[in-house]
Amino acid sequence: MTTVPTPDTPPSPGPLSGLRVVETGQLLAGPFCGQLLGDLGADVIKLEDPGKGDPLRQWGRERPQGQSLWWSVVGRNKRSVTLNLREAAGQDLAREIISTADILVENFRPGTLERWGLGYETLQAINPKLIMVRVSGFGQDGPYAQRAGYGAIGEAMGGLRYVVGDPSTPPSRVGISIGDTLAAMFAAIGALAALREREISGRGQIVDSAIYEAVLGVMESLVPEWQIAGYQRERTGAILPNIAPSNVYPSKDGKWVLIAANQDTVFARLAAAIGRPELAADPRFATHVARGERQSDLDEIIAEYTSSCLAEDLESTLIENGVPVGKIFRPVEMLADPQYRARESITEIEHPVLGSVAMQNVFPRLSRSRGNVRWPGPALGEHTDEVLAEMGLSPADVKTMREKGFV
Repeated sequence: MTTVPTPDTPPSPGPLSGLRVVETGQLLAGPFCGQLLGDLGADVIKLEDPGKGDPLRQWGRERPQGQSLWWSVVGRNKRSVTLNLREAAGQDLAREIISTADILVENFRPGTLERWGLGYETLQAINPKLIMVRVSGFGQDGPYAQRAGYGAIGEAMGGLRYVVGDPSTPPSRVGISIGDTLAAMFAAIGALAALREREISGRGQIVDSAIYEAVLGVMESLVPEWQIAGYQRERTGAILPNIAPSNVYPSKDGKWVLIAANQDTVFARLAAAIGRPELAADPRFATHVARGERQSDLDEIIAEYTSSCLAEDLESTLIENGVPVGKIFRPVEMLADPQYRARESITEIEHPVLGSVAMQNVFPRLSRSRGNVRWPGPALGEHTDEVLAEMGLSPADVKTMREKGFV
C-alpha cells in the first residue's frame, strides 16, 4: 500500500487538473461520476442540502464513530458546499457557481433542475461551454423518463439480473450497485468525449446516461444471440457454459480457487499439474468441444484433486505449470497481496475522525499524470465558506445566508 504524499512530495495534480465540476444529486450514480472525475484531478464542488447532505453519508453496514466508510470513498476529492436548491437565493448561488464550471453532474429525476430554474437552456445562456451530465434510470426522454429509476431496476431491465446467479434460484444481485456505477462510468466517458468535442466547436452539450442503457451496453452479444439465433442466455452459476474447465473449485482448507484452463494447450498443462496427463489425450476431454460437452464430469475430476490441496499450495502448483489461477479474494487477502502492494492498488488516506483509512486507489494508472486520492469524503458543508468566498461573497454575506437557511 502507499500513503498520501507528504507536503515535501506533493502528488501529481492529475490529468483533469484545471477543470471544475459541479456535482448535484445524491446517492451513487451521479456522485460516482463525480468521484471518477475528481480522482483524475478535477476540482469537484458538491452541492448538498443544508442539514441533511447526501443520504450516502448515512449508508453502510458499519459506521464507526458515526462515519460512513462508503462516503469516505465516494465523497473523496470533493469540496462540500451546502446550498438549498429549493430556495430562490440558493438557486441564484448555484447558477453563479455553475457559471464557472466546465461540467455539471446531476442525477435527479428528469425535470427537477428545470423546476428549480437550473435547466440546461438557462445554464447554457450564462455558460455556453457548460457540459451537463445527466444520469437517470431511463434517460431524459421516452415513455419511462419520469419513472423513479434506481440502479437495481436498471440492472433488471438492462438484462443483467436475469443471467446472474445459480439456475436453481431466482435472479441474483451482483453484490455491488453495479447499475449505478456502470451508468456513472458511461457518464464520465461521455463527459470526456464532450470536452474533446468542445475543443473543436467551443460549445457545451448534454451527456444523457441512462442506467438501463449502461447495463445493456455491457451485455456482450445477448441481444443478437436471441434475435438471430433464438438463444436465450440463462443463469449458470460459477461456470461458463460449454467452456471447460472454468470454474471455482474447493481447497482442503475450505477456500475457493478459480481455475480457467479451457484452451487445449493450457488444459494439457493443467492435466499434468494434477497428476493426470492422460486426460489431455482422452477423447472425452481432448478438444474444446468435448470438454464443453462433459463439463460437469471434468469439474468433478478437478475438484477431487483441488480438495486434497491447501489453497496456497494449489495456487503455487498451477502457477508453476502456467495454468491461469486465482484465489477468491476478500479484503483481508487484498491488503496482504504482493501484487496489490507493488501496484499500489490500495491507498491509505488520513481521515480526521477515523485516522488512516484504506481504500481502492485511482484507476486506470497514467504514466505521467496519475490521479490520486487527496482527501476522503468531507464533512457536510466543509468548504461552503471557501467556495462562496471564491464567488466574491463576504463572510458577513455567508453568515446572513446561513441564518436564513439558504446555505
